[in-house]
Amino acid sequence: MVFQQLDFFDLEDEYSEEERMVRDAVRAWTSERYLPLCMDHFEAATFPTEVVPELAELGVFGPTIPEEYGGAGLSNVCYGLICQELERGDSGLRSFVSVQGSLVMYPIHAFGSEEQKRTWLPRLASGEAIGCFGLTEPDFGSNPGGMLTTARREGDEWVLNGRKMWITNGTGCALAVVWARTEEGIAGFLVPGDAPGFSAPEQKHKWSLRASVTSELVLEDVRLPDSARLPHARGLRAPLSCLSSARFGIAWGAVGAALACFDEALAYSKERIVFDKPLAGFQLAQKKLAEMATEITKAQLLALRLGRLKDQDRCTPQQISMAKRNNVAIALDIARTCRDMLGANGVSLEYQTGRHLCNLESVYTYEGTHDIHTLAVGQALTGLSAFR
Repeated sequence: MVFQQLDFFDLEDEYSEEERMVRDAVRAWTSERYLPLCMDHFEAATFPTEVVPELAELGVFGPTIPEEYGGAGLSNVCYGLICQELERGDSGLRSFVSVQGSLVMYPIHAFGSEEQKRTWLPRLASGEAIGCFGLTEPDFGSNPGGMLTTARREGDEWVLNGRKMWITNGTGCALAVVWARTEEGIAGFLVPGDAPGFSAPEQKHKWSLRASVTSELVLEDVRLPDSARLPHARGLRAPLSCLSSARFGIAWGAVGAALACFDEALAYSKERIVFDKPLAGFQLAQKKLAEMATEITKAQLLALRLGRLKDQDRCTPQQISMAKRNNVAIALDIARTCRDMLGANGVSLEYQTGRHLCNLESVYTYEGTHDIHTLAVGQALTGLSAFR
């Protein structure tokens, strides 16, 4: 089935030629190369590592990073459209790419030394090195400030101890950006994947994000030189800014998942004959399609406006929270509705919708749960914090 994007409000007119070219290139690759692989990898709970060089060739690793460091120097709207098309394929694919760019390359570019940038960013952009981001811990997810991982200064070295949980791309990574508590506060460290005392066992038995590697990070007296510390990352605001970058991509990516489900359900309902006429000809089906199309259109508008604000350096973390919160929630609702419209076929991996439905349950929770983003928006509106 050839993908037909819903564009009820002619948003195509709002994108530049470069933005459309970037989107179309990633769209074609996702449709022609990735989707034929995805079902088997989802079933096997593996990530198709063979596509990493192709993703690098597409320029999707850190696309907003300046070209002098190996990035593509693209706009944030381009990055959003990349995430939309990748997640139209699978949330695990978009997660792989957004961790590499927003959670590994971004903090190195924003908080790293010039030597760290020159050493790591070109390798990460080319896919030669794969990175992960270690913030969440077994007992500290929504409250990262409570982290127990420590970094203790011993002469010219730092000694790291602790555990991180639910880490995308951790197993086999070349680099982990790890956040730890020091005597001076929260600090970020670049931990090579082969550092003595560092390990990243894979977390198994997932029914969501199966075509993605999820890991635990274990740090047992990991010794690093001071040159491994991100010199300009001070306090919890540094890792939270990385999360804002990633959440921006998620707000766009969720639209891609919703578009994939909607397109599949619309095509199916036109072909599926029920009581001698297409399912799409019944009032209940049309009501569902109309409601889903409306929510997708609203999410598209929200994502585009957020992207334009980010390109003008005007967007706030609370605006990103609203977009992530809304767009993932509507995508999950749409996936559930489309699964219902597909009937028994909705639980078959021959169709995309059930896979997106399972994945979106994780996307709803990670990078800030729906409820936490609700409180972030509530605090912005009232000036009162309800977190404590």
